[in-house]
Amino acid sequence: MTARGGSAEPAGSPERSLPDPRALAAHYTRFRVGERLLLTGHSHQAWPDVALEGQQRAWLDAAEHADDKWERAFAVADRVRSGWRRLLGDSAAGEVALGQSTLDMVGRLFSALPLLARPRVVTTDGEFHTLRRLVDRLGEEGVEVVRVPARPVATLGERLAARVDDRTAVAAISSVLYETAEIVPHLEAVARACAAHGAELLVDAYHHLNVVPFDVRALGLERAFVTGGGYKYCQLGEGNAFLRFPADTALRPILTGWFAEFGTKERRPEDARVAYGPGPARFAGATYDPVSHYRAAAVFDFFERAGLTPETLRAVSQRQMRLLVELCGEWPIPYRVQFPRPRAELDALAGFLALRTPLASTLVRLLKEHGVLADHRGDVLRLGPAPYVRDDQLAEAVTRLATLLAEG
Repeated sequence: MTARGGSAEPAGSPERSLPDPRALAAHYTRFRVGERLLLTGHSHQAWPDVALEGQQRAWLDAAEHADDKWERAFAVADRVRSGWRRLLGDSAAGEVALGQSTLDMVGRLFSALPLLARPRVVTTDGEFHTLRRLVDRLGEEGVEVVRVPARPVATLGERLAARVDDRTAVAAISSVLYETAEIVPHLEAVARACAAHGAELLVDAYHHLNVVPFDVRALGLERAFVTGGGYKYCQLGEGNAFLRFPADTALRPILTGWFAEFGTKERRPEDARVAYGPGPARFAGATYDPVSHYRAAAVFDFFERAGLTPETLRAVSQRQMRLLVELCGEWPIPYRVQFPRPRAELDALAGFLALRTPLASTLVRLLKEHGVLADHRGDVLRLGPAPYVRDDQLAEAVTRLATLLAEG
């Protein structure tokens, strides 16, 4: 197996301008990314050191201003919303509500759906457990759940669109499949079908944002609800989820808190309908811990200063994915490991390499014992690089994986 050093490229190489992982590692000293073999970039990326500074600022604001801290906290939350808008390519058409997890956000959306009048949910069998469990439970209460097979992914958008009808309350689909990193094409077909039948569209973009460029308008998703969070490629840590929704939506979610009344009259007549504040307040919750937002705002600012745009991060990711495939391709025998698609089609994958093997769970445990952090979903071993990971670190991780496979 070929040993490799950092990310240096020959003169004139188009990749010469990509960020140097050694230089980036200097901003992640607390996570010791230069010393560890971290291949969980698709699940939990390291946080830059500025994240700690953000958390400290939250504490200092609370200590200095006590209950008056909220004016500052709300300003920080607005910075976080701006960060999500940049990643969504959505400067005007949508609003962004914030929550602690995607369950918060999806739950609020589902509480607004007319499930009595339109008792049908169309989704896929490749959705993450948050949505899968919620939909399963709705099915137990009599909601009709239509699950479209996620594969072949090339036709998933069209096949899901074909199942949307006038009884459908919502169609829910990921833009990147969480098990295999396959990018789902033709989301605009689902959006058109939902518009034609008066259904809502929910897109889970968690495995898409900040590793593959996302543009609401280019994808035909101006009328869609989009959810995701900061635990993975965005390096924001826990407590940073969002729901993007059309600015003119008239949905009235049940699961909201008193923050959803901000901007409305303080008291209302007893017979008046529950009111919703303007903009993101429509899907707002209640009193929350703002520390996660301080951390997120600091990290969003760091990414901007460092020039780590989605386009740059995509180029870094694709380069690392090509290297992973090349390194794994040097194995002399299959080792009971199957690639999910032809190895050359990396432009159809997002931020991690999925290797299908009945040994997946065992390999994750053994890799950890040998100093390599990876993870698995079922029989899929997932290897996820990150922009601060060096080429020689990737080579060493794959060497240790190949040794474990060779030993049986």
